[in-house]
Amino acid sequence: MTRTLLGVWAHPDDETFLSSGLLLAARERGDRVVLVTATRGEQGTDDPARWPADRLGAHRARELDAALAVLGVTEHRWLGYADGACPLVHERTAADRVAAIVDEVRPDTVVTFGPDGFTGHADHRAVAGWTRRARRLAAPGAALLEAVLPRGFTRRFARINRQFGVFMDEPAVEVEPDLHLRLRGERLDRKVAALLAQDSQTRRLVEGVGLATFRRWWAEEAFVVQASVAAASEGGQAA
Repeated sequence: MTRTLLGVWAHPDDETFLSSGLLLAARERGDRVVLVTATRGEQGTDDPARWPADRLGAHRARELDAALAVLGVTEHRWLGYADGACPLVHERTAADRVAAIVDEVRPDTVVTFGPDGFTGHADHRAVAGWTRRARRLAAPGAALLEAVLPRGFTRRFARINRQFGVFMDEPAVEVEPDLHLRLRGERLDRKVAALLAQDSQTRRLVEGVGLATFRRWWAEEAFVVQASVAAASEGGQAA
């Protein structure tokens, strides 16, 4: 039976960094994958003179198309919010928009950031809150996967995480994941190819650390699985 995975993310590249292995596994099984991106990431540059917001947003949209083609994902939706402004959007308004997509897609599994936003980015945290609320409203029977730091990530890559400002503040506390993917072979090759397709965001990383280290840096993905709302409710009643 075909299952459906819905990913909800803040910026182009979030889905590739944090869930490529998950997406590839789903597509290999023949599952349907639908992705939602809240913003076009138009503020994601250290050189706004070269990359004004309109130009960068359009460029990153094309990069995302190329990355998703590598990952075999053909269904994608934009929410159209401004990069950096997600926390300013009323949570109920945004959650209702996500819930409408959830209601249409009817996913078995929803994946997004954990409450800490993985990197601490305020947009990430906001999108995580919208998605939790939308899943509760529109698909309480769906499992919710929250992307978390792989065990040892902050220790093994502390220097380059600091060098490139991966975390907005202190790294989140690492937790024991329910699902831990260690990518290698073709899956890792395809993830890296999808990341390289998003050149505006990854070129400086690859040039800074070298391709071999870049591959090791992003070769793991980890998720905490939140059971369906219905299952959690039944468990609470049983207790």
